[in-house]
Amino acid sequence: MSTIPDPMSSPDAQALAHTAAAVLADTLAQATALHLPGARERHRARLEDAISLALRALAAVERAGGDTPVVASARSTLVRAHAARAKDAHHGAGQLSLGAQRAPTCDDCDDGWRRVEEIVAVAEASAREAARMAVGLGDKSARQAVRAAEAAARDARRIVDERNQAYTFHADPGFSFGEGWYLAAAAVLAPVAIQIEPGKPQSAQAERFLRDAGLGSRLVPYRSRPRANKHLPAIVAAAFRADPLSAQRKLRAAFLGDAPISPAITDWVDGRLAASSTERKVLLWVRHGKHHPGRNTKVPELAELARRALAAGLLPVLVGDAIRDGEAPSGTADLTLFWKDPIFQGLDMRRAQLQFFEYLKTAHGVVGQLGVTTAGMDGPALLGLPTMYLTDAPNARLGTWVGTVPGYQEIVRHDGYLEQISDRLRLWTREKIDV
Repeated sequence: MSTIPDPMSSPDAQALAHTAAAVLADTLAQATALHLPGARERHRARLEDAISLALRALAAVERAGGDTPVVASARSTLVRAHAARAKDAHHGAGQLSLGAQRAPTCDDCDDGWRRVEEIVAVAEASAREAARMAVGLGDKSARQAVRAAEAAARDARRIVDERNQAYTFHADPGFSFGEGWYLAAAAVLAPVAIQIEPGKPQSAQAERFLRDAGLGSRLVPYRSRPRANKHLPAIVAAAFRADPLSAQRKLRAAFLGDAPISPAITDWVDGRLAASSTERKVLLWVRHGKHHPGRNTKVPELAELARRALAAGLLPVLVGDAIRDGEAPSGTADLTLFWKDPIFQGLDMRRAQLQFFEYLKTAHGVVGQLGVTTAGMDGPALLGLPTMYLTDAPNARLGTWVGTVPGYQEIVRHDGYLEQISDRLRLWTREKIDV
C-alpha cells in the first residue's frame, strides 16, 4: 500500500505538489479494481483530493512569488487528474443513462437524464481544465491525457445527443400483444415517437396498424435503448383525465377507421354466436402466459365468474387463451383462440381484432368484459367496452386508468370481491348498450 505524505504537516507549495502527485499516482494505480464495491466512489473522492491539493500548491506558489518546478508538477497533476475525472464522468453518465432510460415513469426518466446532463458537464469542464493546465508544459504524456479527456467528454456528450426518445412497438408474437394498444393510444393522444421492432414476424402488421391509425409521421428508425413502455398507461390516462370523451373519440376514429367492419369478421362471429345472438353477453377473459404466471386464469374462479354472469342474466363468452387444467364452465359460449384464425392474423390483424370486439358489442349484445389482468382487454376498453379486471393487489400502471377511462374498473381480490363483481354485472344487464 502506498504511503502518502500528510499535506497538513507540510503546508508549503512543494509539499502540497508532491502530495497531490502521490495521491493521484496511488489513485490511478488502483483504477483496475473499480468494479469492486465502493471502489468507484473512493476513486472519485481521491481524484478530488488530488485536484484540491494541486490547486492549493499553485495558490501557495503564487503567494510565495513563484516556483517554476512546483508549478509544472502541480499543473501536470491537474492535467492527469482532470483526464481521469473526465473518463470517470463518461462512465458514470453511461451507467446512469441506462437506468434513466428504463425508469418507470416519464418524470423519473427525465429527472435521470437531467442528472446525466450534470455528469456530462463535469466531463466537459474537466476536459477544458486539463487543456488549460497543459498549456506550456511541453509534456507528451500531458498532451495524451488532454486528448483522452477531450475524447471522454465528446463520448459523454454523445450519450445525451443520441438519447432515444421513442417507444418500441414490439412485433414478436411472444411479447404482450396488448402492449401495442398502449403505444398506439399514447401516440394518438400525445406527441409520442414510435419505433417498430424490426425483422419480427409481425413487424409489417404493426406498421400497417400504425399507418392506418394515422400515425405514420410518428414512426422513427429503430435504435437501441428506447424509452420504457411502462410510461404509456400514464400518458394515456393523462389524456383521458383532461377530456375522456374527446380521447375516446380520437381512439375510436384512429383504431377502427370509418370503413364498415369486414364481412369476413361479421360472418365468422355470426357463425359461432348465431344461436344466442339476441342475448346480452359478457366476455370472460382467459389468460395463460409465461410472463407472471401467477396472474394466469384459475379454472375454479372462471367457473364462479361464469355462474355469477348467468345469474345476472348474461351469457358468458370465453375469449383469450385456451383453458388449461380443466374444462370450459357450463353455460358458456367459447371464442377462445379466436385470434389464431387466419382472418385475425393477416396484415390488418390489429384492426381486425378490434373490429371483432366492436362487432360483438354492436351486434351481439356484449355489455362488458371481465377477467384477470391481461393487456389484451385494454384495446376494447379504450374504445369504450366496460371492463373489470381482477388483480391480487392494486396495479400501479393500470390503476391510472381507473376513474379516468370510462367504465374501467379494478377489482382487487379481497373479502367480498365476488359480490362486487355480481353487483357490476347486474348493472351491466340493465344499462343501455352504447352503439
